[in-house]
Amino acid sequence: MITTARAPHGAPAQVPSSLVSTAVTKRRPTARSRLGINYRRLWFASAISNFGDGVAGVAYPWLASAITRDPLQIALIGVANRLPWLLFSLPAGVLTDRLDRRKIVATMDAFRFLLTLVVGLVVFAGREGLATPGDIAAGTATPHPNATAFLIMLYGSSLLFGFAEVLRDNAAQTLMPSIVDPEHLETANGRLWGAEMVMNSFVGPPAGGLLIAAGFALPFFVDAGTFAFGAALIFLITGSFRPPGARQERVDWRAEIGEGLRWLWNHRLLRAMALILGGMNAMLSMTMATYVLFVQEILELEATQFGLLMTAGALGGVAGSLLATRVSAALGRGPSLFLSLIGSAITLAVTGATSSAIVVWAMFVVSSFLGVLWNVITVSLRQAIIPDGLLGRVNSVYRLLAWGTMPVGMVLGGAIVSLTEGWAGRELGLRMPFYGAAAIFLALFALALPRLGSEKIEAARRAAISPEAQDGG
Repeated sequence: MITTARAPHGAPAQVPSSLVSTAVTKRRPTARSRLGINYRRLWFASAISNFGDGVAGVAYPWLASAITRDPLQIALIGVANRLPWLLFSLPAGVLTDRLDRRKIVATMDAFRFLLTLVVGLVVFAGREGLATPGDIAAGTATPHPNATAFLIMLYGSSLLFGFAEVLRDNAAQTLMPSIVDPEHLETANGRLWGAEMVMNSFVGPPAGGLLIAAGFALPFFVDAGTFAFGAALIFLITGSFRPPGARQERVDWRAEIGEGLRWLWNHRLLRAMALILGGMNAMLSMTMATYVLFVQEILELEATQFGLLMTAGALGGVAGSLLATRVSAALGRGPSLFLSLIGSAITLAVTGATSSAIVVWAMFVVSSFLGVLWNVITVSLRQAIIPDGLLGRVNSVYRLLAWGTMPVGMVLGGAIVSLTEGWAGRELGLRMPFYGAAAIFLALFALALPRLGSEKIEAARRAAISPEAQDGG
């Protein structure tokens, strides 16, 4: 909720019915829609809630920067938000494989509505003393008189949001194969991410900047409303989405978590993807930890301009959702993943070197496109080859490895800025995370070359139709 980035073919192989949820009887695609009304409800709910996320992506960092100018304290808010990926990912996977996944998603959205509403009320009550955009632009911003109390509120709410997000997002990803036929997964995921990008990065951020100008608390109330609307739409999805054969007896946490962990670790391709993505996310989080300070002090933008800067994510994301399948078919899935890595290294280096908001905007367009390209290939692959009865737990292990590195990256980002500015000045300090991240992306590219080739990906898809796939073969 605090960070401003979340990231970072051809027809998929047929998957036997034993690997796809039979909890719902799906209608055959019609001329009106190949994806069905349940998918449209999921799509619309995601679009609405992502509009709120786009608003929040501007509002929360700007609120943090109006409370304190300390880069490490700002970074720690993001750490609190991502820490649950380390603490709760594996238990969340067990719950996802036992409970109705639709109810999990809707309940977590309802919880986030209540939590965001409380944050909005606290901000409204303490709005006096918050640094104005003019103070920030002039460099005269001072800490809020109740900065400690505000920071504790942000740390606590970020942590609770993180726990809800871990459970909600894991359930939502495992929900998709129960709503959409396997041959349409890449299309469905691409359209969903396209809508998310438009609302999260094109419509939401400028609206967030305008709402901040109208009143500091206003964007939080709007964000709360989008969670409520999204929860209502998810509750309208029809059917039962409890995994087939879900266990009813008492949870043996160690055994069930171990089952998912062994499956993923024995699958060499998915294991490599998870570990490499973990490195990518750590580096992206390192750059985003103090991104709001980079925008304010290096690019010299105010809140509304910050929102407009974030629209680049929508342009790149929509292009990715529309073109990812074509790019993957033209280049191959492996080369497309390599392109995502090497291209991201270049965009990070250029962003760190420039003081032009236009150049940063262009780099954000490219990096968002590359992020969606990576996601469309890898998420659709996981949904297609992981057995449904294990999908929640294996996904949770995958995301633990891939997302659990984010708190580490954020701490590094805040620490690098604080340490570098002490001997080389504030400006180099704010640029340094981008340079470091670019270097690590080049190293990850070298690691990926022998491990993520197209032949290995296609072999994994073929193996999914054989009994050995059940054991991660």
